[in-house]
Amino acid sequence: MQRPMIIHGGTPLRGELRVNPAKNAALPILVGSLLTSEPITLEEVPRLRDIEVLLELLAHLGTRYAWEGRTLHLHTPEIKTAKAPYELVSKMRASFIVLGALLAREGEGEVSMPGGCAFGPRPVDLHIKALRDLGFAVEEENGTFSASRNGWPEGEVVFDRPTVGGTEQVMLAAALGPTEVTIVNAALEPEIVDFANFLQMLGVHIEGAGTAKMTIRGAETLGGGEYKIIPDRIEAGTYLLAAAATRGEILLEGANPEHMDALLSKLRESGHTVVTGTDWVRLKSTSEPQPLNVDAREYPGFPTDLQPPVSAYLATVPGVSLLRDLVYPDRFTHVGELARLGAELHLKERVLAIHGRRLSGARVKAFDIRGGGAMVIAALAADGETIIEGMQHVSRGYEDLENRLRSLGANVFSEPVPLQQAAD
Repeated sequence: MQRPMIIHGGTPLRGELRVNPAKNAALPILVGSLLTSEPITLEEVPRLRDIEVLLELLAHLGTRYAWEGRTLHLHTPEIKTAKAPYELVSKMRASFIVLGALLAREGEGEVSMPGGCAFGPRPVDLHIKALRDLGFAVEEENGTFSASRNGWPEGEVVFDRPTVGGTEQVMLAAALGPTEVTIVNAALEPEIVDFANFLQMLGVHIEGAGTAKMTIRGAETLGGGEYKIIPDRIEAGTYLLAAAATRGEILLEGANPEHMDALLSKLRESGHTVVTGTDWVRLKSTSEPQPLNVDAREYPGFPTDLQPPVSAYLATVPGVSLLRDLVYPDRFTHVGELARLGAELHLKERVLAIHGRRLSGARVKAFDIRGGGAMVIAALAADGETIIEGMQHVSRGYEDLENRLRSLGANVFSEPVPLQQAAD
């Protein structure tokens, strides 16, 4: 288990950072490498625990891989097994989409119910319905899904609501073969567009990526090649909110402002000065920020992954802010921990009312990736010392967090290993 992080807060963050590559873009692209027997080279891959977990699963299925700095070389000449066991899939929800890749390449697959962050139910029913609509036979027994292909998938999948994982599942399942599949109410996220660009590099024909209607025409065989991952808009947003919460100033290089319109608009509405270029964002905080009302929703709305971090920011802003999460209405595992730092929050009927005030250091715990991001933001803004447990969750989504915060002037370090434990 990772050591707790200790933060002595109250110091404004100031400085420059280069945004890391996007975990949520890299994960489906790694799975997409299963579709081809040709070598693939991915540039700008984040070195995160979630990436390593997925690579363990891909290696089990037959992938050979090697790191070269941030460059990842992948090669799956053959699928050794079409079964993804519980002990690997249970660690991360995103791994469930390997089912689509296995169906496309092998015509069958067996995948256990996925795990991941514990902030409420995130069922895979939309995935299963979509695969069945395309003609796949899917059965479930004791939490394991077995699927097979009788013919090539074709037709139309209509999602009741946009789903990133469901859209990726269909894109993978439809990537090989002579038929055409249309997704209606497809997810619009930049990570979906990045995934579509990667698949097109392999030879899949895709139209409408980034719109509500996407068409995928499979190829008989797919090639390999080199591809570069887009920057992480969620990591970038977390650092922007941390700078705003501490009333600091930050320049993010290598960012894509077009992917962060909803957040940048809210930061400006709160009174901060935000200036953007083609590949950079600069925030200069106001000393008197204004409260906000935020609804987290599907892209291009305010990201659900930034709902916990923006909660922490708003906990420092005088006045009353109201927050809802329309994607994951129960994503509030961070609320009780923010209260430990002195935040005044009231959750009623899935609406979080935040009364901003000065925060004070305390011992808190991260229960998931973005809830942990919220703890870090609040701790940076709080007076005194905060100790954050559960950093193993945070490290799944934020690479080299301690050193990056320190480069911005934060007083942060890991809790020392007890002498007895070190001796053991």
